[in-house]
Amino acid sequence: MPDRNGAGGVTAIAGFIVAVIAIALLALSGEIFARQPLLMLVQALAVVLMVWARLTFGLRSFNPGAAPTEGELVTTGPYRYWRHPIYAAVIIFVATAAVSHATWRAAALALTVAGGLYLRMRSEERLLARRYADYRAYAARTARVIPGLF
Repeated sequence: MPDRNGAGGVTAIAGFIVAVIAIALLALSGEIFARQPLLMLVQALAVVLMVWARLTFGLRSFNPGAAPTEGELVTTGPYRYWRHPIYAAVIIFVATAAVSHATWRAAALALTVAGGLYLRMRSEERLLARRYADYRAYAARTARVIPGLF
């Protein structure tokens, strides 16, 4: 099937697949959920962030190639602070799992998830910059994943 998004779409799909496989491996190894109450709370807050972002984004469909969906650029709700709040939530969730389990495997898989999602974020950002004239200004004032840092 031809990729209508070019190399960026292929990179986005590859990043997504890498992240999903790493998450599956974390789950299969029993290292996906935190074991300590404070870290369980962090994971619960990550899920809340993901749901908030999904509700704010609306009924737009998921696009495997990371092409922007129809509609205006979303800059409200969690998108006011994060350009990628859903990916941020996933990264927070798996990083918390890695901290909780403190194994090399969990750490490597969490880093793999973050790396795969980083590839996807970069691909999406290139596509969004082409689609929305005000995306660059939005990106300049909004964190990719960690408000105030990255």
